[in-house]
Amino acid sequence: MAQIPAPIWQIPAQRHRVLVKICGLTLVDNALDCVKAGADIIGLVFFEKSPRHVSTAKAREIARALPKGVPACGVFVNETYNSIMQTVSACGLEIVQLHGAEPPDLAERLSAQNLVVTKAFFAAKPPKLCDTEKYPSADFCLAEYGKGILPGGNAETWDYNQALDMAKKVRLMLAGGLNPANVADAVARIHPYAVDVSSGVEKTKGIKDIAKVKAFVRAAKSVSI
Repeated sequence: MAQIPAPIWQIPAQRHRVLVKICGLTLVDNALDCVKAGADIIGLVFFEKSPRHVSTAKAREIARALPKGVPACGVFVNETYNSIMQTVSACGLEIVQLHGAEPPDLAERLSAQNLVVTKAFFAAKPPKLCDTEKYPSADFCLAEYGKGILPGGNAETWDYNQALDMAKKVRLMLAGGLNPANVADAVARIHPYAVDVSSGVEKTKGIKDIAKVKAFVRAAKSVSI
């Protein structure tokens, strides 16, 4: 696994609180408000078909505004190594999330660049939840439903119990249909290392409702794991 400098990524002997990633930010002030509300990671979507797509210039502005210790994660879908690295360099990203059908060697090449790599796995399509062993260089394995119109951000809840086996084997990031009302139960049952939310805390697509973000963070971190 890549060595991650931010203090939140240090793995203590016993963890007690889940990490929270708020994804799909498009505005600097909104991203900073999410950090103040308790977000540990800010996600920036570079998939052009997403309504939460952010330009390289805007992503750079958001990433540079984040306080030390709160990394920016770039979300990519079936992009090439060169394209991803250009965006990483331009924006100063610390984390790369591969949310498509990317091959294991792409994750390996990105990890070799000292990037933190998150690879998505899906309940409804390949790569499946049981395919994590094919991606040994992934620092985080994200469990997602994968049945909506978009690769993510569809607000589609699913049977999170399908990710129980993953949580025992990898550093699991649970995603898909999470919201302030169901995240505490999901964390209590699955014991993920992190949770990822986008549409579940939105006011409109790409703009987060900070009251919902606060409620989500409070609920997620209320559970000892």
